[in-house]
Amino acid sequence: MARTVRWAEAAIRDLAEAAEFIARDSPFYAKALVREARTAARSLRSLAERGRIVPEARSSQVREIFVKSYRIIYWINPNVVTVIAFVHGARDLGRLFERRGGVHDPNEH
Repeated sequence: MARTVRWAEAAIRDLAEAAEFIARDSPFYAKALVREARTAARSLRSLAERGRIVPEARSSQVREIFVKSYRIIYWINPNVVTVIAFVHGARDLGRLFERRGGVHDPNEH
């Protein structure tokens, strides 16, 4: 079953910030990172469960795949995959989740 893939606003900002940082040295590599991240996220339409469970999230619905040294962190629902963060692998993800108010289903209202 194909799912819809969405990016949360925070994840969009994360990707933009990473691209801006890389663009200081290489606009080419910044564009390549964005392109690769978007392609990887689109691939989650099918087989979203292939990503590993994010240990810091403590939920089997929160998974990650890697793009270069970055983590695409996403929440799986039956019909939707939501990218909730795009972070460098060296970043303290627990602290990031704390600042963002924890990890919760982005589709709950």
